[in-house]
Amino acid sequence: MPVSGEAGTGPDEHARTGLPDAGPEAAGPGPGAATVLHSLDGGVSWITLNRPEAMNAVTWDQRERIIALLADASADPGVRAVVLTATGRGFCAGADLRGAPAPARERVPGDVARTIRLGAQRLIAAVLDCEKPVIAAVNGTAAGIGAHLAFACDLVLAADTATFIEVFVRRGLVPDGGGAYLLPRLVGPQRAKELMFFGDALTAADAERLGLVNRTVPGGELEALAEEWAGRLAAGPTRALALTKQLVNASLDGDRATAFAAEAAAQEINMTTRDANEGVASFVERRSPEYRGC
Repeated sequence: MPVSGEAGTGPDEHARTGLPDAGPEAAGPGPGAATVLHSLDGGVSWITLNRPEAMNAVTWDQRERIIALLADASADPGVRAVVLTATGRGFCAGADLRGAPAPARERVPGDVARTIRLGAQRLIAAVLDCEKPVIAAVNGTAAGIGAHLAFACDLVLAADTATFIEVFVRRGLVPDGGGAYLLPRLVGPQRAKELMFFGDALTAADAERLGLVNRTVPGGELEALAEEWAGRLAAGPTRALALTKQLVNASLDGDRATAFAAEAAAQEINMTTRDANEGVASFVERRSPEYRGC
């Protein structure tokens, strides 16, 4: 997949909160190493976590870099789709807390909630709110916030060796990073509780069966499939896709009247775009449309 050496900065000490079998603690990449790789290729923004020795447990700096890149993707007309993936055998093993700024004082009530709200929840919201379709290409283990990062994406592709783990219960913790919001909407409340109550590892095949993953492929085919799907999205009517994403994400949070009103408003907005008019014209003229993302 296309990558270049853009990265977050700051400490890379490893403090995994997610995965028991990620191997011994290891120092992160040295100063200046690229812990988040980024490139733009054919209208596709590739965002790649790059701390394979730490199973891509995400640091404070990496989180902020991903949030910034997703915001950039929304604002840049040259970006028409996003792929979120990782290097090595882990997609994301959870949160690495040692990269966070040191607290200036002793913790008081409200600090934990504020940390989650401004941290893990901002990361998940950045994916959900990105105005371009986001594909997760899950190359390996996705645990804790790493699993939620994948589930927040619009489409999820997984290597057949990937696993998904709601690891919080293993640590005596409540799921955060939007897990209790995302999972019931994807698999229903009973399945969500089963995953969260027991914290068992879920294979990629089982995740696909439950509807958490769109496609499972051999690991060697994951990049090619991500490129194919992202290319199709990048060639599509970008604003229509953005409005469709917004409608679907909001559909389970309101009543039918609200959903119908939002749908009508979205179509009204979309019909002002060049791509909508091109789509209608190409149908009338019996030719393939040429969408420009505007």
